[in-house]
Amino acid sequence: MNARSQLFELSVEGRQIEEVVLSIFHTLLFHRTTGKFHYKKEGTYSIGTVGLVDVDCDFIDFTYVRCTSDELDAALKREISTFKDALRNSEGPLTGQISLEFYQRKKTRWPFPAECIPWEVWTLNLNVITLTNEHERQICREKVGEILGEKIICITEAMNRSDFLPKMPNQSDLDTVFDTGYSDVQPYLYKVSHVTSGPPSASVSSTMRKLIRDTLAL
Repeated sequence: MNARSQLFELSVEGRQIEEVVLSIFHTLLFHRTTGKFHYKKEGTYSIGTVGLVDVDCDFIDFTYVRCTSDELDAALKREISTFKDALRNSEGPLTGQISLEFYQRKKTRWPFPAECIPWEVWTLNLNVITLTNEHERQICREKVGEILGEKIICITEAMNRSDFLPKMPNQSDLDTVFDTGYSDVQPYLYKVSHVTSGPPSASVSSTMRKLIRDTLAL
């Protein structure tokens, strides 16, 4: 099975890294999370509710929606904080890639471990730029907010398509499809991975700088 994949690319300030990734990944997880399954007997179950909360960004003119689960929020922030620190603590202009992968486990015969099969992968390439004054930063927070709005619409449209989702499992196989480790929600199994590398993509970072220069010229 080939996993569906989607790549987004943005140029951001260092202080915007965490909020950009959180806004996109939380949106994805909101669509890929169910309430907890409560089984009465095998094949009969009820599903709890998933609450939502609006989050206002501090460094971007943007508001996104996430599940009300503080456990899920904390888990995601830990992963993204590691990525952010790796980018911000490196010398010179850098680019980083962080991915949110949804997968399911395929049980194998003992003594082999279960096989993890990805079915959807969302990747975010970030080019970190340095701005020289507060005016440029204000323009950047507005532009990044506009771009994020476009990405969220893209995600919503993708989620509304009738593409592959893992088949609802039996109770005994629940943890092969869902992460059952949270007390209040049940996301599809997912993992976050990231890499950082050298100088950022010239095309994307120069595009952002041109947007800022054009806005200043108005």
